[in-house]
Amino acid sequence: MEAGMMTSRSSRSKDSSLELPDTECDVVTVPARQGLEAVDILRRGAGDAVGPVLHDDGCDTLGFLVPPGTAAGWDVPGSTCTETDGRGLRLAPESSADGADWLLPPGEAEPATDPAVLREALDEAQRMIEAADGRS
Repeated sequence: MEAGMMTSRSSRSKDSSLELPDTECDVVTVPARQGLEAVDILRRGAGDAVGPVLHDDGCDTLGFLVPPGTAAGWDVPGSTCTETDGRGLRLAPESSADGADWLLPPGEAEPATDPAVLREALDEAQRMIEAADGRS
């Protein structure tokens, strides 16, 4: 897996604050800059459109929880979607103070982000980044 995440057959670890919810999900991993822009776009949208999001400081990525099965049809350039097959994910232990943590923790967000809505937000975020960087 990417972004310092690893799979685990165990559904609970000693530090449950860093675990994904006890439910099946896939994880879309994107560069942090694009992901943060997408979170802003999703939060400005109608309703609560964004689910739990992981931020991995060490690898500079964000991971969006999406419904299971999303990985089968995910084709957004610059991102990956990983199946969890119902296995709980936990963050790989970090030796430094800069480890991965929840940007939007489970319980404070929707159970998962709608993949179609996420795709649109990531596309818009990429266009905003390109415009800010002087590329079109």
